[in-house]
Amino acid sequence: MRQEMEIEFKNLLIETEYQRLMERYNTSGSSVWQANDYFDTPTFELRSHGAALRIREKKSGLVLTLKEPKDDGLLETHVTLSETEAEDLFQYGLIHSNAMKQQLEKFNLTTSLEHLGRLETERFEKQLDTGLLVLDKSRYLGVTDYELEFEVTDYTTGKQAFHELLESNGIPTRETKNKIVRFMDLKALTR
Repeated sequence: MRQEMEIEFKNLLIETEYQRLMERYNTSGSSVWQANDYFDTPTFELRSHGAALRIREKKSGLVLTLKEPKDDGLLETHVTLSETEAEDLFQYGLIHSNAMKQQLEKFNLTTSLEHLGRLETERFEKQLDTGLLVLDKSRYLGVTDYELEFEVTDYTTGKQAFHELLESNGIPTRETKNKIVRFMDLKALTR
């Protein structure tokens, strides 16, 4: 198990803004595919605490991540999964990692976890002097959206650099929820 604090700023984009940023920053022309499978109880008990649980699949393997609010960011707890462990979570809501079980105990879940669906992302990353620029094109529950993420190590200077990045590219600031929250909000509407 490993933990990290994530400080990032987000802004939804329209497709033309996304294309313009890709042309400006994606000089390599390469992106990375990843898929997130989301889990919660049938009554969204994790969501009610502002927390989220996902399995992220990349070419390098499977990682189970719990995200929970903390200070100015999110505390992320990561556990590497085998295919069998992932299948047990998909099929039965079972988590084998004692460390992850311990992290989840604080939420006092009253029912078992279930798989709610998948979000697939085509991701491009570029390290800038002021932070990591991430451009995502995501598909989930019949929706395609575009997002700019800006990952930083300091909240105050990062926020300023993020707003300067938006301004210099003529992009209005839009209140943007995390992908998992956007997914869960849409999933809750379709239940």
